[in-house]
Amino acid sequence: MSDKKKRIVITGGAGFLGSHLCDRFIQDGLKVFCVDNLITGNLDNVRHLWKDKNFEFIKHDISKEFRLGGHVHYVLHFASPASPVDYLNYPIPTLKVGALGSHITLGLAKLKKARYLLASTSEVYGDPEEHPQKESYWGHVNPIGPRGVYDEAKRFAEAITMAYHRYHKIDTRIVRIFNTYGPRMRIQDGRVVPNFIYQAIHNKPLTVYGRGAQTRSFCYYSDLIEGIIRLLRSNVTMPVNIGNPDEFTILEFARLVMDVSHAKSKIIFKPLPVDDPKQRRPDITFAKKYLKWSPQVKLEDGLQETIRWFKQNIAR
Repeated sequence: MSDKKKRIVITGGAGFLGSHLCDRFIQDGLKVFCVDNLITGNLDNVRHLWKDKNFEFIKHDISKEFRLGGHVHYVLHFASPASPVDYLNYPIPTLKVGALGSHITLGLAKLKKARYLLASTSEVYGDPEEHPQKESYWGHVNPIGPRGVYDEAKRFAEAITMAYHRYHKIDTRIVRIFNTYGPRMRIQDGRVVPNFIYQAIHNKPLTVYGRGAQTRSFCYYSDLIEGIIRLLRSNVTMPVNIGNPDEFTILEFARLVMDVSHAKSKIIFKPLPVDDPKQRRPDITFAKKYLKWSPQVKLEDGLQETIRWFKQNIAR
């Protein structure tokens, strides 16, 4: 059966990455069921798809029982608060969607004999003692710290996904997503890219935590989506890092945002949040070898597009 006749469920489909996945699969001719409780998702991200006969939005908390009639060929579990502000505001829903939501979506995949893809995260590595981080690294996570609700939810989600794969023979994939940016990020979601862009386009001081020596790597959304598609269509069942290995200190990144946006801002420094990772950079050797994937969009180019989108959608 060609993909054009297939049906796909995307949880968190009205979110930043979920909505771009909806776009991609609609473009590829699949029937898309977008499931989102809108706790952090935004209907505006998928409103342009409402009139498409192959798109259906279902408002639902995937941590609760979910049923869908007919065949399902793919289940993609992307539902979760994904920024420190969100999962500190919603600690219990974050844990529930990682645990109960994963259980329910895996059950759906089992019932429908569908291929399953879990959106995991580089946060499973915690504050890493290995750099860059390979998929074989087990992580360094504080399970009872404030960030633990997200880190451990995703680590549990990976564990139950592999358990369903081994015990129930479910066809599963796990993508470990590193810092990603682009249009449709929420301007006030607390992550470094929208924070800096919001501050820069308003000529407000850019807030850097610590001395800005902590590092991050930034992958443009279109590169990430391509990596996810390649993983979904591959035979790789173990977790795969998808991200951009180009590494910047937060202070370097702040200056780049100011340069690209032509901001007149200054930089101010505040104390580091609890358990904030000091380093974050993916080793993408596995993705290069088995998915033939590597990021293509330069950071400056991606930032220009993202800043343009934020200026047009600043009220959101």
